[in-house]
Amino acid sequence: MHSPNSGAPGTGPENAVDEFDAIERLRARFEAAARGQYPDGEVPPFGDTWIGDDAAVVTTRAATTDDQAKRQANQANRAGTQEEAVRPSTAQALLATDLIVEGVHVDLELCSLEDVGYKALMVTVSDLAAMGAWPEYALVSIAGPRGTDFDQLGAGLAAAAAETECVVVGGDLSQSPTLVISTAAFGGLRGDTGHGPLLRSGASAGDFLFVTGPLGGSAAGLRLLRSGLAGSQATPALARAYRRPRARLRQGEVARRAGASGAIDISDGLAADIGHLARASGVGMALDRLPVIDGATRDEALNGGEEYELLIATGEPERLVGAFEAEELRPPIPIGVCVAQLGQATLEGRPLPPGGWRHQF
Repeated sequence: MHSPNSGAPGTGPENAVDEFDAIERLRARFEAAARGQYPDGEVPPFGDTWIGDDAAVVTTRAATTDDQAKRQANQANRAGTQEEAVRPSTAQALLATDLIVEGVHVDLELCSLEDVGYKALMVTVSDLAAMGAWPEYALVSIAGPRGTDFDQLGAGLAAAAAETECVVVGGDLSQSPTLVISTAAFGGLRGDTGHGPLLRSGASAGDFLFVTGPLGGSAAGLRLLRSGLAGSQATPALARAYRRPRARLRQGEVARRAGASGAIDISDGLAADIGHLARASGVGMALDRLPVIDGATRDEALNGGEEYELLIATGEPERLVGAFEAEELRPPIPIGVCVAQLGQATLEGRPLPPGGWRHQF
């Protein structure tokens, strides 16, 4: 089974369509279709972030009905106020979605359906964590073969929902020869909103780079589970990293409030995701450290994927570390800096080889 955390870059036939090429083509098509809905033709409109980041950032507009407006205006007049009675309010919402596909993201011989349900929601809310946001509601759609135990899947989904304070409010069910779970989450910025959502495009040359934990746990857990060694006393944490990854929601929120400039969750592997952040921000990356979790290899830490630790860029490293300390979170680990030369990617002074996961179609 090929897996995003197998440590092997995606490959395909010579005429295969690369995942990110497909995304760019779809982005152009969708933005062209949306352009007519905006009077000035600007898409995304100012302040929004659409395709290309961990989550979409959109501006919602809530307006009262005419009857409500009249009632409020009458109340304002009776009170003798001169203020405008009704003003539509605007707010930013964050939207994220992800898929779990049997045989691609999970091996059902190595994990339970409860694990799969847990993972399906957690990987989606991880995208909100990367933006410094918190999930509020989720939709879950499941397609599976006859005999699928929806109670087990539901138990895992419910456990992840409780842990992340996210309420599952609907979805869909369908029959399919292969188990597929699609989750979509809606969220927002909690507490101090003086800092907007963290974007992949926010990093600048000179920013310091941190990760929220050592890497390679999920890929190492998959390797050990396949080898039958995951039952030993030394490896339960690695097996759990593969079966039940946890979104770093508090870390993302604290980083945003501490003035971090950009972030991404490490789902495709550090080698791939650091490239996504660099290209979006127009910078290069010089890494001087690769933190490897106990029991994993350097290759698993660099390319394994499905970590769901956060890669954070900041121009104020002391403030970031202090904010994590104040919240009693594990200290973020410094791994390098952003540099001005676009396309530069080095690890310990040597060129960083391409790696991580890419779907090929």
